[in-house]
Formats: sequence, structure tokens, C-alpha cells
Amino acid sequence: MIMGESESRKGFYFNQEACIGCRTCQIACKDKNDLDVGMLFRHVLSFEVGNYPDTGVYHLSISCNHCLDPACVKVCPTGAMYIDAEDGTVQHNDDVCIGCRSCVMACPYGHPKYNEATRTVHKCDACIQLRAEGEQPSCVASCVMRALEFGDIEELRSAHPQAVDSIAVLVDSSKTHPSLLIDPRDSAGSDEYRQLMM
Repeated sequence: MIMGESESRKGFYFNQEACIGCRTCQIACKDKNDLDVGMLFRHVLSFEVGNYPDTGVYHLSISCNHCLDPACVKVCPTGAMYIDAEDGTVQHNDDVCIGCRSCVMACPYGHPKYNEATRTVHKCDACIQLRAEGEQPSCVASCVMRALEFGDIEELRSAHPQAVDSIAVLVDSSKTHPSLLIDPRDSAGSDEYRQLMM
């Protein structure tokens, strides 16, 4: 049985065709979580494929993928990293975190972040407190192009049947079964990509 199976499993949908790489979602997340300089829970990465004059660029907005079978939860020795029983998102209990960084090393997406000041790990919680108040995660609410959605992963899959859970720049989705759906640009399928520093 896969670790995070539950009746309700929530996750993110990302429309890569709509994303313009403005990084508003990244800034909104950083602001909402009051993150220090250098720490991000949501990243917007840009990639180039092809060779002149036939090139293409695409962006990827990504945070914790709230995996069905999360590597971070498997290796956490204290139970600080856990799966929420109600919505299947991966959460973190700061009070029992010992800062061992096992989760940081285990996550194939490089998501959990170690905070030097507190000597604990922190991560995206899909804005669980905002959602409890009936609001959307800050990244979703702030996206000017409406490229992000959050909700029941099966409902998102039905609404966006063309979406996939992995593209060339991400690890094989069978490793952790991410709660992530991407409506990809054609260029996102190319293995010959270069990350752009922006």
C-alpha cells in the first residue's frame, strides 16, 4: 500500500502554457510565509531548449508536490514530517523537528528547506491555515495568469485530462507519486534543456 492513500488527496495543477514566468506566485509564497533571504518554498524556474534559430523557453512553477509516497516522510526519524489524514498533503511539525536534514537529502525535488536560524526544517504546507478559512493557497490566489489551481487531485485530473505528472526536468513520477499535474508546453518534453539563470 502506498503511504499517503486517503479518501481525499489534494494537490496542484500548473498550466505551463499560461505561465509567463512573472514569479508573482513565488513572491506571494515568500511573503505569506515570511521567509528569510535565500529561502523559497515555491520556485519559478525557466528553461531553454533547442538551438538558434529554433529555440523555445518555458517556465516551471513548483513547490512541495505533496507526494502520495513522500520520501521525506519515510526518512523522518521523529515524525515531524507527516501526511495530513484529511487532505493527504505533506505537513511538518516544527515542535518535534530535530533538524537532522534527512528529509532535505531524501526529497528528489529538493523541496524541504533547512533554516539555519531555527535549526529546523520548513516547507510548503499548501497554506493549510488559509484553506481552513476557505481561501486558496497564496500562490494560487496571486497568479495573474490563473496558471495554478489547487484542489482534489482526481477532480483536477478530470478537469485537465491532458495534464501529466512529470516533464523532462523533473524526476520520474513513479518514485514518489507527486500530487502535481502539469499542462506542458511541447518543449517541456525535450531532454536537451538548459536552465536559465534569472
